[in-house]
Amino acid sequence: MGADLALFLSTYGAVIDGSGTSWSIAGGPHVGIGGSHGNYESDSSPLKSDLYQYGSNSKLILEQFHELYDMQPNAATANYNLDVLRTFRNQRFQESIDKNPLFVYGPFTGMAVSQAAFTFIYRFMANHSAEYPEGVLNKDVLKSFMSISGPENNLVWTPGHERIPSNWYRRNTADAYTIPYFETDILYFTSSNPQLNLVGCNEGKVDTYQNIDASTLSNGAYTAAQAAANPIRFATEFALAELPGLTGLSLTSGVLGSLTSVLSSVTKNLGCKAIGSVNTTALALCPGFSLYGGPTAPVAPGAIQS
Repeated sequence: MGADLALFLSTYGAVIDGSGTSWSIAGGPHVGIGGSHGNYESDSSPLKSDLYQYGSNSKLILEQFHELYDMQPNAATANYNLDVLRTFRNQRFQESIDKNPLFVYGPFTGMAVSQAAFTFIYRFMANHSAEYPEGVLNKDVLKSFMSISGPENNLVWTPGHERIPSNWYRRNTADAYTIPYFETDILYFTSSNPQLNLVGCNEGKVDTYQNIDASTLSNGAYTAAQAAANPIRFATEFALAELPGLTGLSLTSGVLGSLTSVLSSVTKNLGCKAIGSVNTTALALCPGFSLYGGPTAPVAPGAIQS
């Protein structure tokens, strides 16, 4: 992972949903990623459960794993690359619309973080070699990273047994996965589904998904077309402008100082257009938007489980 992306994600997580200097993988609200639903962790993840669809955001759903796994039926040639994951990403987005009444696809959590959940699978889990410098992610490597075992017709998930496979080699450090690199992947995903670059939500029932205009959310700073063409710029500027509302603190306060500095550095390097203030009232039609928490929660009425 590039230093810019690593610093951004770790600092944001620690300040917004952790202790200020660190955060855990699990943990409840303001302790770790498990309790960060709505701020950081989000719906329509590749393999894990939507919080209000299943009552958990940490459970691997075998039906979702099979959807991805079965896309490459030939073990000898299987490679879960970005082409495969783009198709799978579109499927998962639609499944959250169809099955999660409280599905929210936010400016930061949706347009940026939820995309990373898919691109990171290939970019960080593929096995690299001189012959395949971009990496190959085959069935066995995918199963190992996801703690899946067993034959194809009887796969089993064993929580806590995720492991780096034997004879596995990471991506070349000279080919670091930076923020601009990540944005290129996002745009590749959205080229097949432009809706992924639009904020939106279900309105409390399945299949009630509505888009929310980026211009309204940013008080005119970005048009919908500008946000779609520059998803990381829009998402990062929105996150920066939203910090006072999320925390009740000034951007220049000691607690937020480190995060503000990191976000400002990112936006400066990317040449982002600033968002002076955000209009979160535009998200009022999203009942799931104000629901912060995890790793467990009540199942939403009307939720459909696979």
